[in-house]
Amino acid sequence: MDQARTLRSPSKTVGAALFVALVIVLAVFVSGHVNVADMVDRLAAARGWINLHPGLAALIFAAGYIAVTSLSLPGATALTLIGGSLFGLWAGTALVSFASVTGATIGMTVARFFLRDAIERRFPDAVARVDRGIAADGARYLFALRLVPVIPFFLVNLTMGLTRMPVRTFAWVSLVGMLPGTVAYVNAGQQLASIKSAGDVLSPRILLAFAALAALPFVAKAGNAWWSRRGALRAWRRPQRFDYNLIVIGAGSAGLVTAYIAAAAGARVALIEEGEMGGDCLNTGCVPSKALIRSAKLAHEAMQPERLGLHGRLEPDFPAIMRRIEKVVARVAPHDSAERYRTLGVEIIKGHARLADPWTVEVEGRRLTGRRIVLATGAEPAMPAIPGLVDVEPLTSETLWSLTERPKRLLVLGGGAIGCELAQSFARLGSETIVVEALPRLIAREDEDASEMMHAALHSDGVTVIAGVAVQSFGNDGEAWLAHLADGRALRFDRVLIAVGRRPRTRGYGLEELGLLEDGKLVVNDRLRTRVPTIYAAGDVIGRLQFTHAAGQYAWFATMNALFGDFKTWKADTKVFPSVIYTDPEIARVGLNETEARERGVAYEITRYDLAELDRAIADGANEGFVKVLTVPGKDRILGVTIVGARAGDMLGEFTLAMRHGLGLNAILRTIHPYPGWTDAARATAGEWRRAHAPAWALALSARILRWLRG
Repeated sequence: MDQARTLRSPSKTVGAALFVALVIVLAVFVSGHVNVADMVDRLAAARGWINLHPGLAALIFAAGYIAVTSLSLPGATALTLIGGSLFGLWAGTALVSFASVTGATIGMTVARFFLRDAIERRFPDAVARVDRGIAADGARYLFALRLVPVIPFFLVNLTMGLTRMPVRTFAWVSLVGMLPGTVAYVNAGQQLASIKSAGDVLSPRILLAFAALAALPFVAKAGNAWWSRRGALRAWRRPQRFDYNLIVIGAGSAGLVTAYIAAAAGARVALIEEGEMGGDCLNTGCVPSKALIRSAKLAHEAMQPERLGLHGRLEPDFPAIMRRIEKVVARVAPHDSAERYRTLGVEIIKGHARLADPWTVEVEGRRLTGRRIVLATGAEPAMPAIPGLVDVEPLTSETLWSLTERPKRLLVLGGGAIGCELAQSFARLGSETIVVEALPRLIAREDEDASEMMHAALHSDGVTVIAGVAVQSFGNDGEAWLAHLADGRALRFDRVLIAVGRRPRTRGYGLEELGLLEDGKLVVNDRLRTRVPTIYAAGDVIGRLQFTHAAGQYAWFATMNALFGDFKTWKADTKVFPSVIYTDPEIARVGLNETEARERGVAYEITRYDLAELDRAIADGANEGFVKVLTVPGKDRILGVTIVGARAGDMLGEFTLAMRHGLGLNAILRTIHPYPGWTDAARATAGEWRRAHAPAWALALSARILRWLRG
């Protein structure tokens, strides 16, 4: 993993390569494989001829350089070093700059003449988008590519030829962008030409010249980052002093973690929230929904006590269940309370926040300034544009908790995680429940076998599942609400719950005015920085993994980059990410599943273990489900795991840890697991893989040796 990360960093790779090249050159010189005196004589002769014919020499050199660069041939770097050796720093820099820009411009023009029209005819929309971007910020982007060679220069020439960037702009930006590198390489060539003996190789001037080459990518990267920040912020006036190191907007999971980390680091932090502390997770999401699921599960078990040798029934009391949920939320609330965060040193501000500029937030008539700002405004339930939906007063995962009476007939729109969890719970509490999913099957992101088990579980609880059909409109026949389906059916219901997904909460915070949105979506890079370099984002608002534990993970990276990004940045890492659907049975996954592996063309093997064989599952009367592990063919390296079972979320933890730290199934097999326990399923699955991959020759040899030992 570390090696792959290093290879993906061009500046680090180039710097390391230059240092390695320097060591090799020094080793060759010192070992005597190069005749230094002969090299000095040849250079002196070449310089003598150049002194006699300076114009012709410059013309020949420039023509050769132009030919190499315009035809995208290798060797430009070597020619640059030679130019410094033969012509010196100033003349060499002038010649190389002229020739490199001329050759690059010729290559760009040729690509435009021969390729632009054909590409535009085939991909008109894509080309139009690129042209808009080039028109808006093309010069700065080209400058960055020239200054820091993220991709080879000849590819930059060809790519820019496919755009509508003016040739004049391309030429002068290339000249300025390539100048620092040109000077560094020409200087290195000049220093190499000054070598008179093998001992000169280790002279300070030679070492400094090569050190400058090695440092060039890092200096250029830092300079480009500074220039980019300056360009992005030039439209606003920066405050001379700041009220806070960090202003956090939103006190949900991401905002709370951000404020906590920043305060622990010694920053002065303001946390702004217009609603309840704790956000969706505490008040309307994770906590209340899991409390509801617990009550519903107990009610379900009480409906069939004979399975465990018991008698008697428990009747659900819906108002009492909702009161219990309120108590659970109240019990957890102090963990996220304003009082707790004030004791940590965070200033809590109640009100609606709006960005005034890259450093200023307006809230309740106050103007607060922060050196950095983190957006953690979360997400909200998406409401489909279905005629008549507003009239039926739809419930969402946020408004559901205001119910005081159990709906007799509940219609759930959406067969994802939230829809399935709530549909099963209400059915177990006595509601006649129907789930309508427009896609062909439930939890469509998961594998088909997991989806089938979900369908079967809901069906066994009395939930009617209608998949592959959308609701076209809502109405009323005078006696009941009706949902009209695309296939002509009409469904009667008392209340409808909308669970078709969540959308980032981005409106009303001034994001549009600062240019932070694209097609209504907040744009962040892999460091969670927005288009404005002083503003970062974390949690559901970025529209990626909308889970509480993802919000906490994103918050760490956003906080560290916001506070210390001038010195070091961290790429947000969510590659090994676990998720759980808390139905009964639970469905848990980390890494790839079969569906994704096929879509991406990833080769894999499957090891499957049925929970029907797990002793603890049998003892608990919950032995339905399976553990399915995808591995690299022939190896025990884990690509992904899907678990369906009563304790799937708990069992997933061991696999997540193994994947995060590069441990394979053999490591899990060698780990002692408590018996009888649910986690023993991981060891049993690893044992299945080991048996399937035991070498036949080793088994045969073992049997032969053991027969011989018996005499």
